[in-house]
Amino acid sequence: ALLPALLLLLLPLAALAVALATVLLGLPSYDIPPGVNQPAKLRLVLAVLLGTAALGRILEKTGLCSQITFGRYVRQGRKLGVDPKLFIQDRHFNKVPVRVYQPKATSGGRRRGILFFHGGGWVFGSLDTYEKVCRYLSRESESVVVSVQYRLAPEHKYPAAYEDCLHATIHFMNNIEHYGVDPANVIVCGDSAGGNLAAAVSQTLAGRSDLPKLRAQILIYPGLQALDFNLPSYHQNRGVPLLFRERAAFFALQYLNGDALHMQEVLEGSHIPPDMRLKYRKWVSPDNIPEKFKVRGVKPLRPTDFIAEVYETVKRFCEPNLCPLLAEDAIVHQLPESFILTCEYDVLRDDGLLYKKRLEDNGVRVTWYHLEDGFHGVISLYDYCGFSFPAGKRGLDSVVNFLKSL
Repeated sequence: ALLPALLLLLLPLAALAVALATVLLGLPSYDIPPGVNQPAKLRLVLAVLLGTAALGRILEKTGLCSQITFGRYVRQGRKLGVDPKLFIQDRHFNKVPVRVYQPKATSGGRRRGILFFHGGGWVFGSLDTYEKVCRYLSRESESVVVSVQYRLAPEHKYPAAYEDCLHATIHFMNNIEHYGVDPANVIVCGDSAGGNLAAAVSQTLAGRSDLPKLRAQILIYPGLQALDFNLPSYHQNRGVPLLFRERAAFFALQYLNGDALHMQEVLEGSHIPPDMRLKYRKWVSPDNIPEKFKVRGVKPLRPTDFIAEVYETVKRFCEPNLCPLLAEDAIVHQLPESFILTCEYDVLRDDGLLYKKRLEDNGVRVTWYHLEDGFHGVISLYDYCGFSFPAGKRGLDSVVNFLKSL
């Protein structure tokens, strides 16, 4: 009886040792450029994430829990106490769990309302993970914020997350009088995968005459297409945390199919037929990215053979609700005023730049904020475990300033 108990006691320590070894061996292969904000802190955050991933793999192999389940548990973050400036309550909008943040201070008129869709590659993230960010947005912009807990992949594949965000937004707009919000001042907002969802919801609502028009969309380093993982930013920043090039494709495939099969073919570009690639080239092309973003070098795209069987499994990547960059001009020109935040050291940088151009070409007013020292995920690290990333705070404040300008 003593041996099993001893083994149980030693298992966490052994797992931790293996995880630590993995981290120490793996760190040098990751690329943290000198221009990144707080590189030493970022290296520490990366070590925590790599350790979590290594422990998750061990737990999955032992059959205790899946790597994704463990990753979600670790990312949950600690529960925050009462906020003296906000009323916070958990509700359901059309069966979708949401958390509503309302400023306690009296307001001279009706407030703006923000639907917030969190990031995490459609796989991770929760109301608790983004609690600090949503509190900050609500307090600083004096807005009602609705954080949406959409269903996650791989358990719930596309279009589950998109449908949850859309249904929650429509419910809010139809019941807006309960929250003291001006129906003409509703904004959708999201970071990373949440930026993708905000763009998709915005496009869907653009053609609706039965609802008030959205006042704006706020897209924070959004992922907007899965046709081309060989744009300049995908190569320049392929090894820069917190989102690596391979992981970008991995997450997109998890959301689409609930698995990451054919990831290599998708990275190489074998998943899109030549005629379709040609059709979308006017929107998804390095030619549309300003030259100043190519100074760190651009890897020439070597032609790859199209593989029809792979296309059959991923052809929904051509749907705008999944890849909003591919929406037709007729939809794009109806979109509301937009704010796009991009980071220099982010594989998704060029998705944001390409969408900025598309919006501007269609007469949509765009406010663009570029963090020269930013990396993917920096917003949610603005105040992380006792130390802060100033770039994240700057990015968050740029969002607040945009909101106040509306």
